[in-house]
Amino acid sequence: MRKTTDIMGIPVDEVTMAGALERVKSFINEDKLHTIYTPNAEIMMDASKDEVLATILKEADMVIPDGAGVVLASKILGTPLLERVPGFDLTKNSFSLDIGRQVKYFFLGSKPGVAETAAEIIMAEYPNVIVVGTRDGYFKEEDTNDIISQINDSGADILLVALGAPRQEKWIYSNKEALKVKVAIGVGGTLDILAGYVPLTPDIFRRNGLEWLYRLYKEPWRYKRMLKLPRYMLKTVGYRLSPKH
Repeated sequence: MRKTTDIMGIPVDEVTMAGALERVKSFINEDKLHTIYTPNAEIMMDASKDEVLATILKEADMVIPDGAGVVLASKILGTPLLERVPGFDLTKNSFSLDIGRQVKYFFLGSKPGVAETAAEIIMAEYPNVIVVGTRDGYFKEEDTNDIISQINDSGADILLVALGAPRQEKWIYSNKEALKVKVAIGVGGTLDILAGYVPLTPDIFRRNGLEWLYRLYKEPWRYKRMLKLPRYMLKTVGYRLSPKH
């Protein structure tokens, strides 16, 4: 039975990494589409101002706490989540799932060539995985029907959508009735990392929930986006102290 923690109106699943992977495995064996989103504090802050994004997260089949800020928010609110479940790690660990056959993936997003490179690397490393299709993220709205046909014709079980937030979440939500895959996951920059074009944040930063600090160091022009983290924390504290809570 699904168990979630309400974080200022957004239900976030109370799962460990192992539990999240079991959910993915069960989703593959069901004959319908399941949506999975991996919000960090930045996305959660955006959802507090974007009703469409908030609705998308509320209607998801699983929402995992990708960022340390989301876990911290749950603690501030007095309903601590079990642990942080990074979206990159969930995606990579899914390549080792055993469902009795090869798991079929479709990679959608990133710059031209990235998805293809990621597919080659993953299939070489994980014999249980077959990437049955790829498509870069540089497409127009009028291309959507052709892309959906390509995805459906591929017979993919899992669709990884790497269009960046909130575009990827909104793309999945807008097209979920037409998609024939079993699982669709918004994965952000995961394909870039899998393809080797972007380095994974060093373990010391990841273990201590400081990926945002590493990204700021590497990409200082992102500082305006990084400001959403302290704003989200302040919003959480204010929510916790409000009389209505």
